[in-house]
Amino acid sequence: MTDWSTLIRDVPDYPKPGILFKDITPLLADHAAFTQVVDELADGLVFDKVVGIEARGFILAAPVAYHSGAGFVPVRKKGKLPAATLEESYELEYGSATIEVHADAFTPGDRVLIVDDVLATGGTAEATVALIRRAGAEIAAVSFLMELSFLSGRDRLQGLEIRTLLTV
Repeated sequence: MTDWSTLIRDVPDYPKPGILFKDITPLLADHAAFTQVVDELADGLVFDKVVGIEARGFILAAPVAYHSGAGFVPVRKKGKLPAATLEESYELEYGSATIEVHADAFTPGDRVLIVDDVLATGGTAEATVALIRRAGAEIAAVSFLMELSFLSGRDRLQGLEIRTLLTV
């Protein structure tokens, strides 16, 4: 097994001064490491569909869905999906945001695995959970490549199975 965590590069002052950005592109470029991460995100979980949260969540969720024989559903920023949508707004440190999913993306009772790259404050994941539940589907689990534990995002996802592959 590869220690893929060494392939996550720290980029200081990106996208603005004072931020330490966790760049996953070296991990994605390493076939063995990327394969291991895709396997670990879903290992032992039972689900029908995988939701990827825009944008880096798509990179991880789509191969998880393919590998697991599940459908893939994108959750996008408002205005990016072409058909009828459900939307959910949430607060950010510096304002608010709205995400959407197609209204017909789930069948009632679908078991859904949510996949994203980072669990930070938990706002986007919490809004995604609300969208999926409004659509009549169930949350099987929420899987993240990494968790920024100092931001306490998992506190907003109480009662859910949360998988994080790396905690920083």
